[in-house]
Amino acid sequence: MIVIPANPDKPRLRLGAALAAPFVAIGKFLVSMAEAGPQMRAIERLNRISDADLAARGLTRDGEIRRILRVGA
Repeated sequence: MIVIPANPDKPRLRLGAALAAPFVAIGKFLVSMAEAGPQMRAIERLNRISDADLAARGLTRDGEIRRILRVGA
């Protein structure tokens, strides 16, 4: 037997999704803010440089990431 819904186009509101929606939006906002920051842009530039080019400059990828993120050695 085939059951055909009476209102197939009507969206169903799910309580869990409704309660999670504000937190999902806040999370997406925080991620977009982090991705737009200067450190992320510097890491993206670093990712475009090959390891050979870094070695030619006397640098390492690990060292540059530590410099960009200001992490102590």
